[in-house]
Amino acid sequence: RKNTKRVPSFRKLLRTSKIKLDNKLKNKQYKQQSAAKKYRKEQKKLREAVRDAISRKPFPLEECKKKQVAQKWEEEEEDALPLDMMDEDDLKLMEDLAQKASFLTRDLSSNEPVHVKKRKHESVIDKYEKVPRRMQTEPEKELIHLLPIKDKGGIIPQTMEKPVLNVAQDEDDTEEMEEAEDFNEEPLLVLTPAEMAAQRRQKLQERKTHIAALASAILSEPDNNIKKLKELRAMLMEQDPNVAVIVRKLVMVSLMEIFKDIVPSYKIRPLTEAEKANKVKKETQKLREYEEGLVSQYKFYLENLEQTIKDWKQRKLKKSNVISLKAYKGLAEIAVKCLCELLVALPHFNFHNNIIVLVVPLMNDASKMISQLCFEAVKKLFKQDKLGYASLGVVKVISGLVRGRNYDVRPEVLKVFLHLRIKEVELQKDSEDIAPKKKFMTYKEKRKNLSRMQRKWKKAEEKLERELLEAEASESKEKKLKLHTETLNIVFVTYFRILKKAQKSPLLPAVLEGLAKFAHLINVEFFDDLLIVLHSLIASGVLRYRESLHCILSAFHILSGQGDVLNIDPMKFYTHLYKTLFSLHAGGTNDDIGIVLQCLDVMFAKRRKQVSQQRALAFLKRLSTLALHVLPNSSVGILATNRVLMQTFPKMDLLLDNESQGSGVYLPELDEPEHCNAQNTALWELHLLQRHYHPTVQKFATHLIAGAPTEGSGALSLDLSQRPATELFEAYGITGMTFNPPVASVTPRRKDTFSHMDSFIDEELNKRLQQHISETVGHKPLDFAKHLKESSLS
Repeated sequence: RKNTKRVPSFRKLLRTSKIKLDNKLKNKQYKQQSAAKKYRKEQKKLREAVRDAISRKPFPLEECKKKQVAQKWEEEEEDALPLDMMDEDDLKLMEDLAQKASFLTRDLSSNEPVHVKKRKHESVIDKYEKVPRRMQTEPEKELIHLLPIKDKGGIIPQTMEKPVLNVAQDEDDTEEMEEAEDFNEEPLLVLTPAEMAAQRRQKLQERKTHIAALASAILSEPDNNIKKLKELRAMLMEQDPNVAVIVRKLVMVSLMEIFKDIVPSYKIRPLTEAEKANKVKKETQKLREYEEGLVSQYKFYLENLEQTIKDWKQRKLKKSNVISLKAYKGLAEIAVKCLCELLVALPHFNFHNNIIVLVVPLMNDASKMISQLCFEAVKKLFKQDKLGYASLGVVKVISGLVRGRNYDVRPEVLKVFLHLRIKEVELQKDSEDIAPKKKFMTYKEKRKNLSRMQRKWKKAEEKLERELLEAEASESKEKKLKLHTETLNIVFVTYFRILKKAQKSPLLPAVLEGLAKFAHLINVEFFDDLLIVLHSLIASGVLRYRESLHCILSAFHILSGQGDVLNIDPMKFYTHLYKTLFSLHAGGTNDDIGIVLQCLDVMFAKRRKQVSQQRALAFLKRLSTLALHVLPNSSVGILATNRVLMQTFPKMDLLLDNESQGSGVYLPELDEPEHCNAQNTALWELHLLQRHYHPTVQKFATHLIAGAPTEGSGALSLDLSQRPATELFEAYGITGMTFNPPVASVTPRRKDTFSHMDSFIDEELNKRLQQHISETVGHKPLDFAKHLKESSLS
């Protein structure tokens, strides 16, 4: 009977729950087991019936022909078991027994029937001895079993001996066949390199055309051509070794662009059992099937990319051996590029967390290209993530990676935290103060103040207002603050672990830089411990100047934010910065001037009330000295900071006079700004900077010499006066090896030309020169051999 059951389609399997599939599989297994058990019982009963019939009817011991015995045995079998109930295996067994039931093979000493089971104690040697011997010279006859004949007496088996052909004739025939095959076989074509290259180009062009046709069909109607998406994904397993690598790369990139275009702007969730059971419209059902197929194909595509990267990491060669190990790196790079693009382009879609888990550990990869790709992708994700879900996922994976690797990761992995878009977090305040909600009237207030019709209208208005608030996403501010708070907590936990357990690791500069950026968002309860740790790091002497600058910046960010309530005098940080300034110069440390300018802005402009005049004078003098031996952009930034100091603190014009104030002598080599007697010196450096080759430096020096006025002839232009020092430092940089603005070239002086060259010569000497020039001197012929002739004669 033909089985009319159809194999369930792929979509039907997707809609079927896992529990239902498991139950179906179990029922099928139970049916098979019960059928097999029933069959075994029936066969056992049949074999027992055959044995009983044989044991009841003993064979005669007279010598008879072999065929007659076999015929009689078949007749007894026929009587014992109907043919309709016999199986093929049982028929074969009985035929074998009939062949063995002969007078020669029967043990006469035994009273038991012939075909009972062999005794367990019978040895192997006795068994071997009972086997009838054959002469070695007798050739073994091969029998061909023919179709049996069935008559009234039973089944008569038909056999015939296999004819033995002449060996020589066989050899001749085989030789003739081989010659005929050689004659008919076409010789293999040997292609030249040019022909092989042309054939490869043709194959590659065919694959490209096929990929383009599938991609255009999918993009035109994605809901109707989801099967073509599966067909295109199947080309990731290209088996032609000539074009396999290029085709797989093209398919990877094509699928990535297709998914970026056809993926919806929402996350597709799996349907519940109740939703699957409900009847829906055809359009809704078609949309559901499309979404399920899209999610499954997207999942399979990501799995293929992951497997490609794993094969490259493990240097694992596939069994098909289509692609060499050398080509794995190129495939892995394309796979990483596709994952990075999907990480940035589809943060809202399914499996985004899986992509994060794949990409983030590759930031620590040994390959510089792959690590840079992943770093740039995560940086873009942080910059465009407005709400914070994706940033939180990335930060969690990075924290686990740093801890799992025992802080042995690249500093770039932690530097990516600097690109987080976190400006506000939930501090220890009420949530209502952070995000005030729209207050609606309670039911009692409505009953008391409003009539029935007014209550009805009020209810409709409140419903409309709630919908408008949801549409404007006004409640997202509270969610955003919660996400940012959780993200920053994980970042600070990572930073504090490194400060506590791995102070000598190369991650410390990145940690200090991150603390300098986010220190104003730390809770007040951590301030004391953090300041103690920062000061101990500076005092230990193991930090370089750049790391110490980050420590100073972190400390003052803490004190300038919520730390205003703390009564702490950070004099030791001022002293360390004052001492560190002269370690900067026009060489490789010129870029660190930007950190110094940030420190000065936090230390003086934002804490002007806590800074003494003596300290401000010392820094003003040392910064002016530093401006002499740095690059022009650094000089502009330092002079802009000096301008802020002169305008912020009174009596800074003391350094513009040549008269000393108070007692003592200025000690420039002393590293204590409070005790170096900076009031007894002058800013003579400004006169040197006034003759600087950079025009902007000249303008600032002239402006400071005039006392940094805000109005009048000595005032700066608006584009210079209203820009902060750090912005000026960046704007006038010479990264492109060009000055901004360009420095005017100095034309060398032309030497005076004199018409009379003899204007400085004495008259008498001039006469002698003219006389000597006018005289004609007769040149005699030179004879170089004259001396030799004279020496030979003598």
